[in-house]
Amino acid sequence: MKRRDLIKHLEVNGCEFLREGGNHTIYVNRMVQKVSAIPRHREINEFLVRKICRDLEIPQP
Repeated sequence: MKRRDLIKHLEVNGCEFLREGGNHTIYVNRMVQKVSAIPRHREINEFLVRKICRDLEIPQP
């Protein structure tokens, strides 16, 4: 999955940008107080996409 598509999916599901880390962008779901790091690769594999969605407690794309 392309990184920009994942970011769009996160934002549509109520997550928001928190801060930039060293090699990651940190997103937070304030409704459930969960945080996850999104790597700055163009492509993110499906296993990692599922893990990020589980961490943030949102549906998978």
